[in-house]
Amino acid sequence: MNEVTVTFAQIFTNGTFLAILGAAAAVFLAGAGSAKGVGIAGEAASGLIAEEPERFGQAILLQALPGTQGIYGLLTAFMILNKIGLLSGNIAVSSAEGAMLLAAALPIAFVGYFSAIAQGRVSASAIGIIAKRPEDLAKGITFAAMVETYAVLALLASILAVNGITIQ
Repeated sequence: MNEVTVTFAQIFTNGTFLAILGAAAAVFLAGAGSAKGVGIAGEAASGLIAEEPERFGQAILLQALPGTQGIYGLLTAFMILNKIGLLSGNIAVSSAEGAMLLAAALPIAFVGYFSAIAQGRVSASAIGIIAKRPEDLAKGITFAAMVETYAVLALLASILAVNGITIQ
């Protein structure tokens, strides 16, 4: 019986592994940040709804905002997986290409994580605004949207990087 031994060095320099690691990092980190951010806003929204159930529509809008970073991470992952041929079943990625795709995923992975949590905190504060002044919902959304700007910029950086990588 022939035994095949694979070393950690072989695994961690495999292009396919590196590309999939990048896709996974984008989904995991941006998604974890979104889960945390939506949770933070949801805690604030629950307190408001317990007192004023008619504010549900306003509160749910603010709670949903930090969830977009997870979507951005998923979009980036799909682009990477499509780029390497995983979705079509024709995978061929060199170590250098895999490393570049991993690097391309990092902007949305990290900015998505941190911005979703920050946006959750801002959204929770905005829920405090609508608790006292429901007519100022747009101001609260604007504050939360300012954080979103950086997630969108990170998504753009990741998309441009993934699209700029040529797979041979």
